[in-house]
Amino acid sequence: MPDDLRGNGPRNIWLNQPTETSTVTIKLIQQKSRDLRARTRKKLVGSIVGPLGVGLFCAFSTKAFGPLPQVLQPMFAVAFLWSVAGLYFLNRGIWSLTAPTDMGSSTGLDSCRREISRQRDLVRRILLWSFGPLLLAIGTFILALAMVSTPQRSIFPNGLPFLILLVIWIASYFMLRLREQRGLKRELEELNDIEKEVPRP
Repeated sequence: MPDDLRGNGPRNIWLNQPTETSTVTIKLIQQKSRDLRARTRKKLVGSIVGPLGVGLFCAFSTKAFGPLPQVLQPMFAVAFLWSVAGLYFLNRGIWSLTAPTDMGSSTGLDSCRREISRQRDLVRRILLWSFGPLLLAIGTFILALAMVSTPQRSIFPNGLPFLILLVIWIASYFMLRLREQRGLKRELEELNDIEKEVPRP
């Protein structure tokens, strides 16, 4: 097997197809587009995690602390309403754009490019409309812990392991999102390279 075919990435497969197998190339592009749409739908389904997480923090705080101080009630309410509104803004106009279509090579590449761009936009929206309200709910929960703490049961140092894990989780989340953005950018660049090699109908 030639050295340049040892990589099994879609770009290497598509670029090394013989001219007479352009039909196979089109099918590979269509499969790539279907995979991208499935990935978008999976992200959209996962967007319900934010409101669920916020709701759990609100419910647990109400049960654990009894009647919440007046300063905390509006904060939890804002976090919950923010996350519910996020479901609308995350899903607005995206579900209707994930329906499969019959595509030629160039149209299939355009569909893949649009789907990757849509996923990049979705990652940005998730930070604002899903992760943001969840952070507000967690911050309000920590504030509630600090308000009910006593010298015998202070949030420091008793709650320090929780706070450390929280900081690690937040940092890891942002790193994963940045890596995802870089991966989507690479996919767009590969599609641009493939487009130069794929024969136009």
